Amino acid sequence: MEPSGAKHAAPDGLVIVDKPAGFTSHDVVAKMRGMARTRRVGHAGTLDPMATGVLVLGIERATKLLGHLALTEKEYVGTIRLGQTTVTDDAEGEITASKAAHGIAREDIDAGIAGLSGAIMQIPSKVSAIKIDGKRSYSRVRDGEDVEIPARPVTVASFVLHSAHETEAADGTPVTDLLVSVECSSGTYIRALARDLGEGLGVGGHLTALRRTRVGPYKLDRARTLEQLQAAVNGGAGAEGGEGTGLPVMPIGDAAAAAFVRWDVTQAQARLLANGVRIAMPLFDGTDGSDDAEGAGTGGRVGGPVAVFGPDGTFLALVENQGGKAKSLAVFV
Repeated sequence: MEPSGAKHAAPDGLVIVDKPAGFTSHDVVAKMRGMARTRRVGHAGTLDPMATGVLVLGIERATKLLGHLALTEKEYVGTIRLGQTTVTDDAEGEITASKAAHGIAREDIDAGIAGLSGAIMQIPSKVSAIKIDGKRSYSRVRDGEDVEIPARPVTVASFVLHSAHETEAADGTPVTDLLVSVECSSGTYIRALARDLGEGLGVGGHLTALRRTRVGPYKLDRARTLEQLQAAVNGGAGAEGGEGTGLPVMPIGDAAAAAFVRWDVTQAQARLLANGVRIAMPLFDGTDGSDDAEGAGTGGRVGGPVAVFGPDGTFLALVENQGGKAKSLAVFV
């Protein structure tokens, strides 16, 4: 417990962090707990230690948004090395095979990328946090088990090759480094794309660099480094909220409006929702929405959660349409 004289309020909202290489996502959460002076901090979508870029953190009540934000679309830029495979499918793992990978035709690379685009079935990397019979896959691999993870559906909306550069690996293997960008659904492993692209080209491949540039509507240009965040806390200058701290926090209502379809309700509807009543809900189909219900909005992902706002602009709840009625996913009043 805090001393009785301690006076501060941990901010409610999101902090968009530019995660540095070498940090786990949990490391960043731990840092934020110290800055925000609360244990109630979580993140939406894990980044591997090697990766950098957008990591969305929720503080206090905003943690209730995180599970839904984690399901949104993500964007990355990265480097794939053709010619070597590793146990982890990225540069963190031991090299398991090498094969000369100079002179690969651009059209062959393009064809391989096309085959890994769209709705695909992907086998996640074995060294991952996926649970198999209650135990993390990476733990089973480290214990010497031969792990088999079933393929699962993911969507790669965009997989673009920007450049290809022939070079040599540290062990002298002729390799080709590809600079790529990927836009994909939640649950997609970029290092698995690297592995599968290299395998399809017959030379093997792994991911050597990865930077996440977007999670849902939250982009890298809104992200702050840990050093910038700590400096803001030390200076006490809060940019977007965070009373009592200098954290540049995105208020919870703004965060919800940016990520989800918005539904503005009347005072009577707001009272019913607050009392747990499943009120009639319009069908948000990506059109104007004005014919469906008074105040219906159209942002976010059609068919996903809907953010409900009261007549005074207060963010009330996150709901989903269940049989034409609003089922509460998280309530904020």
